[in-house]
Amino acid sequence: MFKKILIANRGEIACRVIKTARKLGIRTVAVYSDADKDARHVELADEAVHIGAAPSRESYLLADRIIEACKKTGAEAVHPGYGFLSENEGFAKRVEEEGIVFIGPKHYSIAAMGDKIASKKLAGEAKVNTIPGYNDAIDTAEQAVEIAKGIGYPVMIKASAGGGGKGLRVAFNDKEALEGFTSCRNEARNSFGDDRVFIEKFVEEPRHIEIQVLGDAHGNVIYLNERECSIQRRHQKVIEEAPSPFISEATRKAMGEQAVALAKAVKYQSAGTVEFVVGKDQSFYFLEMNTRLQVEHPVTECITGLDLVELMIRVAAGEKLPLAQKDVQRNGWAIECRINAEDPFRNFLPSTGRLVRFQPPAESLAAAEPTAADDYGVRVDTGVYEGGEIPMYYDSMIAKLIVHGRDRNHAIALMREALNGFVIRGIHSNIPFQAALLAHPKFVTGEFNTGFIAEHYAHGFRAEDVPHADPDFLVALAAYVHRRYRARASGISGQLEGHGVKVGEQFVVVTLAADGQHVHTPVSVTDFQGKTGSSAVQVGANSYRIDSLSPLGSIRVEGRVNGQPFTAQVERGAGKNPLALRVQHNGTQIEAMVLSPLGARLLALMPYKAPPDMSKFLLSPMPGLLVDVAVQEGQQVQAGEKLAVIEAMKMENVLFAAQDGVVGKIAAAKGESLAVDQVIMEFA
Repeated sequence: MFKKILIANRGEIACRVIKTARKLGIRTVAVYSDADKDARHVELADEAVHIGAAPSRESYLLADRIIEACKKTGAEAVHPGYGFLSENEGFAKRVEEEGIVFIGPKHYSIAAMGDKIASKKLAGEAKVNTIPGYNDAIDTAEQAVEIAKGIGYPVMIKASAGGGGKGLRVAFNDKEALEGFTSCRNEARNSFGDDRVFIEKFVEEPRHIEIQVLGDAHGNVIYLNERECSIQRRHQKVIEEAPSPFISEATRKAMGEQAVALAKAVKYQSAGTVEFVVGKDQSFYFLEMNTRLQVEHPVTECITGLDLVELMIRVAAGEKLPLAQKDVQRNGWAIECRINAEDPFRNFLPSTGRLVRFQPPAESLAAAEPTAADDYGVRVDTGVYEGGEIPMYYDSMIAKLIVHGRDRNHAIALMREALNGFVIRGIHSNIPFQAALLAHPKFVTGEFNTGFIAEHYAHGFRAEDVPHADPDFLVALAAYVHRRYRARASGISGQLEGHGVKVGEQFVVVTLAADGQHVHTPVSVTDFQGKTGSSAVQVGANSYRIDSLSPLGSIRVEGRVNGQPFTAQVERGAGKNPLALRVQHNGTQIEAMVLSPLGARLLALMPYKAPPDMSKFLLSPMPGLLVDVAVQEGQQVQAGEKLAVIEAMKMENVLFAAQDGVVGKIAAAKGESLAVDQVIMEFA
């Protein structure tokens, strides 16, 4: 077994590998860029080596720096994680040539299967069903349009070296094919250093189901069941689960055996994933093979009780697989939500900056490590910490929230409660969107495909897309917490006699309706039988007994309502109104002012202040790099015309004109780093 390994990655996956290495008694070496000098993976590793500037092409993608760090520290092996150099044939070969073990497949397997074009040809030769398409690199956008028309729209334009949703577009007409080809090439060149692009038929209403395989150097290959990865937004996975709620036992077996046959054909060693697109009739087609560890590997670990990182390390050290196909378990149900730094209410734009608060839900899966397959609970895999920075240079995922339940309904319930308790402040996250997906009737019944998000959230995500099953509970909780604050304030000594704080029992909770109007809800709150933290709350005809011992000032509030457990988030002055309480539960958020009846009557007399008109300005919707300004001062523009391009978290975001107008002044220059809501240009 190795004594020291280097992790050629960052963030969550680097921390994940370090955790297993520690369990095995292996020392670890982290590498880091300028942006990651204070990162969590650097702190956790036994040693750390600086390898370059913040952009990945100047640090994490530099094979020479990685190999130099191995030699400097005496690392015997390299674990590449996912992304960056993990599927780079040249890197794997060079590592091997330097006498360092690559904890992953051999370079020839990566060459055969990591290249999307080569892998589709190989799959065809092996008589594996493949999707119709043009599997050679395409040279020009015009050629791409002709090929797309020949295949028949819609088509999928994909970068040969792509992954993680990068370098991928779906085109439904000539215009989209022309623009999609150019965007794919640019993203592929920037992210992978390889701008080859191919086109294949886009199968409508498909499901994305993948098979986890594991091989060793002794010719043994097994499959570890499947993962359902159909809940995707812009071709990036949002929620993954294992097993799939869709396929039959016969389909599972057929897909698994085909995946194993494909892996054996390329003498595959290590963990890998064979991805399939599955039709409504459970017919399936080979999509691609990811010759690395997948982001969503924890759900497989939960239902099988296996540590995939440990098995990768053991296989790389020359050990045989410790189990045969007949020994693979499938126990319970696991779901993973990717917690991303993005604002779902602003079209999922990236959100970078400091994590002012980062309090994941309490973990309950045996120290959050893979364990027995019947151990149910919550696991959090992350590479960040409270007070740390989310940089603009890398992907947007800040944590993976994983639950393991007895069955699918139990897992969904566990995940909803875990999301309720996940506190993130300072940046925006997609937690409200995740909550909405988990509550959607079609998700609950398992009736979805890869077009689910595009179909049900075609116009983006809005607050009304996640209605609460009992909105009066949010009002009751606001009143309950407010009264606890009043009770504490009433006990402060030294108050002026006759003017001390009175607790009261009658309140009016003032919230904002969708049309911006104030809604006044009378509420009564009384102590329940004198018990600490226990109150009876009346909201109209609804009665709530709320019990909680969560300390005042804590954002996460845990307790019971009418005997049922709940977790919610409540904080003062967090929104636009410093006098309001922000209450969040099951993805729904309200801002509530809890006033006395007199205070509510006086509020109703306050004049309305209209917000300023910003329609004459183009504002940066996120922090990022202004890579292009497509117009000039004095230029006439039409609605829908391209104005500027901002790059953040490895993605290009194009800003378009919302209406016809004339560019009056350009306030930001190409190459400038922008802050949120910074003015880019002004219209005359």
